[in-house]
Amino acid sequence: MGEGVLAGKVALVTGAGRGIGRAIALRLAQDGARLAVHYSGSEQGALETAKMIRDAGGEAMTVRADIARRDEVRALFAAIDEGFGRLDVVVNSAGVSGGGSLADLDDEQLEWMLGVNLRGPLYVASEAARRLGEGGRIVNLSSSLSEFPMAGSGVYSATKVAIKSLTESWAKELGRKGVTVNTVIPGATAPGMMDKAPEATRAFFENASPFGRIGTAGEIADVVAFLASPQASWVSGAHIMANGAANT
Repeated sequence: MGEGVLAGKVALVTGAGRGIGRAIALRLAQDGARLAVHYSGSEQGALETAKMIRDAGGEAMTVRADIARRDEVRALFAAIDEGFGRLDVVVNSAGVSGGGSLADLDDEQLEWMLGVNLRGPLYVASEAARRLGEGGRIVNLSSSLSEFPMAGSGVYSATKVAIKSLTESWAKELGRKGVTVNTVIPGATAPGMMDKAPEATRAFFENASPFGRIGTAGEIADVVAFLASPQASWVSGAHIMANGAANT
């Protein structure tokens, strides 16, 4: 590590203690970036991610924050400023899922999903916008449920649709600084949101793709790594589907 296309750069990956977030952190470290491994509740997972990076010869620090709280996000960025002194790549990977019938809409669950899935990326990007300069990158993770909502997924799907709108707006605003902003839209992925899915649900999503399987976290990380690289300098405001041509 340290000799790749991101050598000398610092990347923040939110929700990097497991699943897709961990895979992204490991992939960016493989490309030479120094990593700020963010977590909210999974400290052990974040420590494991950081150890994996260090064991492979990379550099990493862990940073905790409830991204739904602006004061904690500010403290997170202050820690990165102190620990690394710069920031080049930000990946908004942290997210929570949930669902339920419209008739039984739960206020607590609504606030939770809006906080983590919408306010969180906003707060993170706001702090990033103060720091990123020429060649900076923001990559937001959405979900295929933003394209193909299902019964009961309304609130979750809405938060992920909003991410795409934010991407397009931020790309226009931050492009003046030489910063690109893009969205990756994963389909069903493991490890990730599918980890605890019933076998019937997993089979449904496997059959939805002509490849007859669900995606891997590493495959999503590869897409993010491209968007974070210098080779993606003319890609901005884009939404890249990474769902194996699934129709749901």
